[in-house]
Amino acid sequence: MTEAPTVSVVIPAYNAAWCIERAVRSVLTQTYREVELIVVDDGSTDGTAEVLARLATGLRLLAKPNGGLSSARNAGVAAARGAYVAFLDADDWWEADKLARQVALMEAQPELAFCSTAARIADPEGRYVGDWPCGCSGQPVLDAIFEANGSIAGSGSAVMARADALTQAGPFDESLPSLEDVDMWMRLAAIGGYACVAEPLVVITKRPDSMSRNLNVMRDAARRVMRKNRHLLPPEKRGAFWRHAYAGMLSDYAKWAWRTQRRGQALRDLLTGLCIAPISRGRLMAGLLLAMLSNRTV
Repeated sequence: MTEAPTVSVVIPAYNAAWCIERAVRSVLTQTYREVELIVVDDGSTDGTAEVLARLATGLRLLAKPNGGLSSARNAGVAAARGAYVAFLDADDWWEADKLARQVALMEAQPELAFCSTAARIADPEGRYVGDWPCGCSGQPVLDAIFEANGSIAGSGSAVMARADALTQAGPFDESLPSLEDVDMWMRLAAIGGYACVAEPLVVITKRPDSMSRNLNVMRDAARRVMRKNRHLLPPEKRGAFWRHAYAGMLSDYAKWAWRTQRRGQALRDLLTGLCIAPISRGRLMAGLLLAMLSNRTV
C-alpha cells in the first residue's frame, strides 16, 4: 500500500480461501495509509492462492511450505519493513480506524513495546456472540498475563508491536502448538510497556474447530509457557507469585476438563494447584473440589 511503510501488517493464512478476502480488505480500507500488507500462505491446499492472486496489487505474498502459525508469523516479521508490526489472523477482521488509533497511541507513548485494542467476538457468519475488553488495569502487564493468559485483548489479531521490540524478544516459538501469542506477549511485556485502546476495533471469529476448543493442547501449552517464562518475572515474584498464578491456571483448566467429563484430569490439576499454592489458592481449590465431588456446577 506504500513504498515507505510505517506499519507492516502480517496475515498468516492456511486453507483460508473462505475468509482471507475479508481480512485483506479490512486492511486495505484502513484510514491509516502508511502500511504494507504481507500475507504468508503457509502451504495452503485449498483455493487460498487463487483468492490472493486476485488481490495481488494490494499486498506482498509470501508462499512457504506448511510450518504452522508461528512459522508463518515469523516469516512475515522477517520480511517486514515497518517501524511497527501488526498481526491479523485470516479469519478475523478490523474496523477502519484500527491502525490509526494504534499508531497514534504508540507515537504518543514511546515507552510502549506493544499495544492492542478491545475486540468483538463473532461466529463464522459474523453474528455477535461476546466481547473481549481491555484488561491489565492496575497491575504490571507481565503480572497480569501470568495471572490470566487472555489479558491481552484481541491477542493475535489486535496486537501492534514495535519492530525493534520484536527483534529483542525473538521469534514466535514454533515448538508451541498453541498459546504462542501469549508466550510472545510475555516476552514483550518484559521489554517495555503495554496499552490497550478500549474501543472494539477488531472482530474475532470463534469457530467450533478453533484451537481454543482443544482443551488438552491448550492446557499443555499453558503449562509450558508458564514454566519457560518464569525467569522473566522479577526475582521476588518467581516464588509465591508464580505458584499462585500457575495454580490459578490449573484451576481454570480443571473447570473446563470437568465440564467435558475429563474428571480425573480435573481432580489431578486441582490437587496439584492445592499443593503448590496452599495459602493463596487453597480456598479456591478446596471449593472447586467440594463442588465437583458434590456434582455441583463449576
